[in-house]
Amino acid sequence: MTLLRRLAAVLLSLAALSAFAQGAYPTKPIRLVVPFTPGAGTDTVARFVAHKLSDRLGQQVVVENRTGAGGAIGAAEVAKSEADGYTLLFVASPFTTVAASSKNPGYDPIAQFVPVAPIASGPLAFVVAPSVPASTMREFIELARREPGRLNYGSAGAGSVNHLALELFMARTGTTLVHVPYRGIADATKDLLGGTLQAMTASIPATLPLAAEKRVRVLAVTGHKRIPQMPDVPSWQEQGVENAEVINYWGIVAPAGTPREPIARIAAEVQRVLAQPDVRERLEREGAELIPGEPAALGALIAKDLANWKKLVADARLTFQ
Repeated sequence: MTLLRRLAAVLLSLAALSAFAQGAYPTKPIRLVVPFTPGAGTDTVARFVAHKLSDRLGQQVVVENRTGAGGAIGAAEVAKSEADGYTLLFVASPFTTVAASSKNPGYDPIAQFVPVAPIASGPLAFVVAPSVPASTMREFIELARREPGRLNYGSAGAGSVNHLALELFMARTGTTLVHVPYRGIADATKDLLGGTLQAMTASIPATLPLAAEKRVRVLAVTGHKRIPQMPDVPSWQEQGVENAEVINYWGIVAPAGTPREPIARIAAEVQRVLAQPDVRERLEREGAELIPGEPAALGALIAKDLANWKKLVADARLTFQ
């Protein structure tokens, strides 16, 4: 590189830092990559948050869906994007489950990203088909122990949170269920309703209408406590499934190396968005609780979740492509 080019690069860097220091960020639309299909639960939450953020920032936060490989395609793309504050990734639990279970996910959730803003977290629902002769979690466990390998469960694919949640369940309860992976949770749900599957974990919003119509039986939620949306449904822990909390989370991360100023601005505005009553109400309908705090809170959550899933994969000797 010539001296002139080096000088130009330095001047550009100083100009960028000066703009951040003057509070100019953002000066153009922000790209928020959602690594899941349009219309899915995480996508709808991301779009809702993006709309609110756009109002706060005075610039459009444009959602772009980059699907495939359980979210790995979108994550890998953002990991390689320019770290300028204008490309962000909306993450959920697959961000860590895929990284923990894949030999080569294409990204490192710790080394290649910086946390920006925690949003919310909440449990999944453990549901069974009405034909399963178990009305409680304890009865299901007893049934599975009596007839190991007879009951099956569906997931959104190998390494998905639905899959690893049941691997954790089996490890904690000494049961054996047959895993049936699908290309997405919608296909698994269809077969559960059709009687091909006996069990699965599902999001709270997807479960509520099915439970109300008695098309599925909800035996537990996968957290340590009950949730307001299903006050009569016990937690796994209440039903004897110890040390097996499974929580889905949402947050925003950026490529490693993103300057401090845009991270701080996004983090602050997300907290203001989460304080809005309609946002809190929307997330509560998802069965989620807000995660207050700075970017470090999301970083700690991701690190802990990744470590827990890696330990499960190693202890259970699970193998993936």
